[in-house]
Amino acid sequence: MPRKSRPAPDYLTQEEIERFFRSIPSVRDRAMFRLAYHRGLRASELGMIQFGDYRATAGRLFVRRLKGSRSGEFLLVDAEKAALRAWVRQRGTGEGPLFPSRNHRPISRKRLDQLMKRYCQAAGIGPEKAHMHALKHSCGTHLSAREPDIVAIQDHLGHANIQNTMVYVQIASRRRDEFGERLKDWGK
Repeated sequence: MPRKSRPAPDYLTQEEIERFFRSIPSVRDRAMFRLAYHRGLRASELGMIQFGDYRATAGRLFVRRLKGSRSGEFLLVDAEKAALRAWVRQRGTGEGPLFPSRNHRPISRKRLDQLMKRYCQAAGIGPEKAHMHALKHSCGTHLSAREPDIVAIQDHLGHANIQNTMVYVQIASRRRDEFGERLKDWGK
């Protein structure tokens, strides 16, 4: 019996990502969502980040992954570095969660979900994409459109199984078009 293909995951287009970030007035929230998007983090993984995991001078962040995924230290992109610098100026350099809640505990998945829904609505993004995991899917999809090295994408997303990464390759039509362009004169 043939396997059923998985439906394509919900992800925000590049234009929706830009609108999403423009809709976030809070310095803390902008930094949180920059990390969630650019690192492909689950909500729980974002809440686990401690201030000591961030090495500002090196522009690096240690990410602890869940669900059998691979943890590691990563070089941050410029947008993440700028957002984190602004947040640390407000937050200070004390130990504890990088993104604390009002009660000084790590920000919760529930609160992140509420904020995601709020900012998606403000950006005119439909409710089907207004969940934290859509940022992880967006990261994988956008990386797949930019980067031909599937193993590099697998490492970036922390996937232990390459099949989880392949989902994003299958929906990146830009890559398919570029490959088609290279094959145009095949058979001449």
